[in-house]
Amino acid sequence: MRPSRGVPLVAALLMALTTVGSAGAEARAPEAGPCARQDRPAVPGPVHQRVACLPDLTTAGLAGTAYTDMADQVGLSAKGTKNPSGVPGTQIDGYFPDDSRFNTTHGWRHDAQFVIRMPDRWNGGLVVTGAPGTRKQYATDALISDHVLAQGYAYAATDKGNSGPDFYRDGKRPGDAVAEWNRRTTELTRAARRTVAQWYGQAPRRTYMTGISNGGYLTRWQLENHPALYDGGVDWEGALWTAEGGGLLGSLPVTVARSLGRAKDEDLLKAGFAPGSQFLWPYHEKAYWGLTQKIYRAEFDPSYDPACPGPSAGATLPEILAPCASDAEYDYAARPDSVHRAVGRVALTGRIGKPLITLHGDLDTLLPIATDSDVYERMVTERGRSRLHRYYTVEGGTHVDSLYDTYPERLRPVLPCYRSAFTALVAWVEDGSAPPADRTVGRPAGGGDVVNSCALS
Repeated sequence: MRPSRGVPLVAALLMALTTVGSAGAEARAPEAGPCARQDRPAVPGPVHQRVACLPDLTTAGLAGTAYTDMADQVGLSAKGTKNPSGVPGTQIDGYFPDDSRFNTTHGWRHDAQFVIRMPDRWNGGLVVTGAPGTRKQYATDALISDHVLAQGYAYAATDKGNSGPDFYRDGKRPGDAVAEWNRRTTELTRAARRTVAQWYGQAPRRTYMTGISNGGYLTRWQLENHPALYDGGVDWEGALWTAEGGGLLGSLPVTVARSLGRAKDEDLLKAGFAPGSQFLWPYHEKAYWGLTQKIYRAEFDPSYDPACPGPSAGATLPEILAPCASDAEYDYAARPDSVHRAVGRVALTGRIGKPLITLHGDLDTLLPIATDSDVYERMVTERGRSRLHRYYTVEGGTHVDSLYDTYPERLRPVLPCYRSAFTALVAWVEDGSAPPADRTVGRPAGGGDVVNSCALS
């Protein structure tokens, strides 16, 4: 254990959670770039968009500019992660019509922001994602965008229509904010497909949906509800929502009770937290558990405790992170039918219509695998869709890869396994090469570079 690294990690993650507008003010077009064409692409539907021809669309080229937001990516990857660079192309930033103002990136103070990147050398494909957690459209630039751009894919990402710890204030009815996530992802996929077709002169040959955490949930939902838009997807530890319960509203209340001295370690294990994950509990208690429980409970069940979190999750960092004491007794199963209907509006069914690969770390201490992806895998099987699904458990994986830097002897990053899974998905869809059967991906017996390599078989 390296406790000295833990404090900076917590601070960095919380900065990413609470930062606003850190991508800077309205950006100017670059002075020079490989602009081979005089015309400019136009995304159908936005009320504002900005087009730039850039010498490098990856984070290596965009860091420090207004074309990405490095602060919103903090904490998601391990140090030592190697990313490609040197991908020239065209980037479009903008926003669709919306009446909420959580996202202040670029000084726009407007939600439904998106980014579309189109490399000069296109392979005919498009990759779409939505922001994880309560982050924004640039959050997965280093995790996903860099890698797929280098392979020749066009890339599109959305802020999901709301962001930040107060996202639950968006909408008029319980569940509206999360329901908008799905609608905004569908909206961007359709717009990006048309934009790519106009720019390259032909429609995308393949469109893939993917994402991490809430982005993984979006992947599941899109392949269940709009399979015609996609050819397949990779779901990295997607959040689980079902009207019957489970998921984070089933597992997190006991963590709040434990923080208040009303529950024991054994109670967390009974709730689904993995044996052997106890070394991660102090960090998650400080940075994740109380906050996550209160803002998602406020989204679907605001009447449970109208005073907490109330109109805001907090004005200061301690207030934002502080749990609601009432959540220690929260029992989703006992809540009124109206609450279950609110969750049901965004619920998953397992009825996927295109190939899906799911990855989940067995030491995930925010979305425990036993109450999340294990359940989703059973849902897919019960719907008779197991032939379209592969499920890989990553031994030593947890919710954010940056924790590997604190516990390299106990953890392994999931990102390289995700990249291998994306390669396997493409081979499955395009060549008919079946991925390995469901399995646990163990740490290599001889050590090796677990930060940048992962064999699924």
